[in-house]
Amino acid sequence: MTVKSSSTSHQQLSFSEFKKEVLQDYKIAVISRECSYLGRREVLTGKAKFGIFGDGKEVPQLAMAKAFKKGDFRSGYYRDQTFMMAIGELTPQQFFAGLYANPSINEDPMSGGRQMGGHFATHSLDEQGQFKNLTEQYNSSSDISPTAGQMPRMLGIAQASKMFRNLPELKNSKFSNNGNEVSWGTIGNASTSEGVFFETINAAGVIQVPMIISVWDDDYGISVPAKFQTTKESISEILKGFQRDENTDGYEIIVVKGWEYPQLVEAYSKASKIAREEHVPVLIHVKDLTQPQGHSTSGSHERYKSKERLIWEKQHDCISKMRDWIIEFELTDENDNVLKFVDSEEALIRIEKDAKKEVNQAKREAWNNFLNPIKQQRSILAQLLENLASKSNNKSFISKLKNDLTAISDPSRKDLLSTARNAIIYVRNESSSEKKQLQNWITNYFETEQPRFSSHLNSTTDKNVFHVKEVLPTYNENPELVDGRIIIKDNFDCIFSKYNDVFIFGEDSGNIGDVNQGLVGLQEKYGKLRVSDTGIREATIIGQGIGMAMRGLRPIAEIQYLDYLLYGLQIMSDDLATLHYRTAGKQKAPLIVRTRGHRLEGIWHSGSPMGAIVHLLRGMNILVPRNMTKAAGFYNTLLECDEPALIVENLNGYRLKEKLPNNFGEFKTPIGIVETIKEGKDITVLSYGSTLKIVEDVVSKLNQVDIDIEIIDAQSLLPFDIKQDVVKSIQKTNRIIIIDEDVPGGASAYLLNEILEKQDAYKYLDSKPVTLSAKEHRAAYGTDGDYFSKPNAEDIFEAIYQIMHEANPSKYNKLY
Repeated sequence: MTVKSSSTSHQQLSFSEFKKEVLQDYKIAVISRECSYLGRREVLTGKAKFGIFGDGKEVPQLAMAKAFKKGDFRSGYYRDQTFMMAIGELTPQQFFAGLYANPSINEDPMSGGRQMGGHFATHSLDEQGQFKNLTEQYNSSSDISPTAGQMPRMLGIAQASKMFRNLPELKNSKFSNNGNEVSWGTIGNASTSEGVFFETINAAGVIQVPMIISVWDDDYGISVPAKFQTTKESISEILKGFQRDENTDGYEIIVVKGWEYPQLVEAYSKASKIAREEHVPVLIHVKDLTQPQGHSTSGSHERYKSKERLIWEKQHDCISKMRDWIIEFELTDENDNVLKFVDSEEALIRIEKDAKKEVNQAKREAWNNFLNPIKQQRSILAQLLENLASKSNNKSFISKLKNDLTAISDPSRKDLLSTARNAIIYVRNESSSEKKQLQNWITNYFETEQPRFSSHLNSTTDKNVFHVKEVLPTYNENPELVDGRIIIKDNFDCIFSKYNDVFIFGEDSGNIGDVNQGLVGLQEKYGKLRVSDTGIREATIIGQGIGMAMRGLRPIAEIQYLDYLLYGLQIMSDDLATLHYRTAGKQKAPLIVRTRGHRLEGIWHSGSPMGAIVHLLRGMNILVPRNMTKAAGFYNTLLECDEPALIVENLNGYRLKEKLPNNFGEFKTPIGIVETIKEGKDITVLSYGSTLKIVEDVVSKLNQVDIDIEIIDAQSLLPFDIKQDVVKSIQKTNRIIIIDEDVPGGASAYLLNEILEKQDAYKYLDSKPVTLSAKEHRAAYGTDGDYFSKPNAEDIFEAIYQIMHEANPSKYNKLY
């Protein structure tokens, strides 16, 4: 007699094997639930800061794990602990290490304590920062907290499978097995109200990619019930129009109750087969789930759920229902023998007791591993303080600090450093070897501990942006002058020829070759998959790029104009820019985001929110080339690196004439290096992008009044001027003005901080440093609107002249 098991579709298991599998699943569910219960207690006792757990979602996650194969990717959210345990990528001890924020990536492999518990990841990179063989492991892209923020990335992960299947030249056993990998997403029912959910659902239906999205539906979004979240109170109902049929593409939509273990297993097996073989997206609406402890440790669900609802939840808890099913299960074989999973409830009670014991032991070990290194350092510090007190005039104060520290039962690193630094204040006017020893301890402790919390914002591998050296463009003897768009287009042509894993996609990028003709003819030459059009959906354009980059491809995501970047900025800020950091260097997505900006027309077509971008996208390279040759060089540089970047092409530059290089694809613009494009002696003028040309246009007028300016092109905002060339210029001119078209206090203020504080340029200034930016409002429409909204030639001339007037009023008379 054989029984078909869900875990291995097309495979037959004996009843004993089937029984073993079911009981093992039950044990995992109980372990996960016990972790949730004990995790909440650890938060309420103060050992952990916050807890958000997966209780109530255990059984469907077991079913999902059965259909999940090596090479697949999960893009989920903070309720998926049971799934991670079921695929063997999360142990109870690691669960608690994450809850305690252990800053060791070995103890908390999800993030090394950088994210709160419940944010799961696997390691895509080896110790050298290179991709591991992703087809030989289960993969989970690193979670983020913003609701539905996991959706855009999920799309890109799935699209990578389509690329690998349909482009034979991409064959790479390290990244894909003929595109058979599925992108598995999870989301709470309330989060389906977010715009990026619908944007992603629509995009996946259009592109037709192997994506399975599970909606865990427990009828609430924190305290707000489904009737205020979703039309008809059902996401599967309102998405029925996406259901595929024999004539049109779309989704397979499956609805299943969250406690029905056999039906769940069958549903996930079916979904996996459809998505994996047909590359069709699937929505699984898992209904009637519960949340036994409420949303999180920040409150109690008794405050907003009725007594009747709470009783219903207890009766319909998925683990309780699975338990009943196991006890009641009977099957008669061909010999009329009655087969059962358990003969009595005692077998399940033993499993439950063993699970509790295992979780308690894991909790103790995780806490000891977190606390012991701190206690060891506390012992060292206490002795140093005792020694210091014995030689200090402030013995009583230092002794109190030491005694207060040793009295803390569960000290933190903060407690240690705070105590040591306060002790130093008491001996600030004293001199002793004991003081020096404490100072050394503080310095060494910072050097040891700070990287645990700050490392890997950017790549530390030999493929970071600083390893690429400048290669200048070369020219024929009499170079042709061409529109800038020709240069960017010809360089992209070389890129696509040189790298078969490079793709570009965006609004109008394909058929017409982008709105400024920088890709014209390339779709016809390289195909619709490599140069493709998308819908008007910036968030998922970014998500496509993130997901594909995480799977070893080199996408270029095009956002039509800089103003439109705001639609995708949340995904760039919360996901892309933080990925390498929040995984402590264990995942990367070297996505290049291409856009164009600066001056055009009107409020929504001429924004330059560079200050906002610089601060929201720490972890990315922000590049602002002044012309298309510089821009092309940045693309060439980045494709030899493993870091994400944003390139803002100069919108006014596509039709300006430039010399035609003869080494397309080879010349490289260095990142983090400024360029002095005109030397001068009176004042340093720093600018970038389109404003730089206006500065150049003012040079002759300034020369007429005997002002000789030095012009520096920032080129790269993040990173900025790593060789500190601006301060070298200021040492010569003793004056600085920064000119850009962001709002006041935006990028120009950021640059001023970099120059004055980081480069210490204030020491060489004879005049007040000045920033000249746009007005506080968005740019008004038309020629006059631009003139009165953003720095114009007269503004620049007068601002520079005024600085020189204040420096030498007898030579530079006041203008008015």
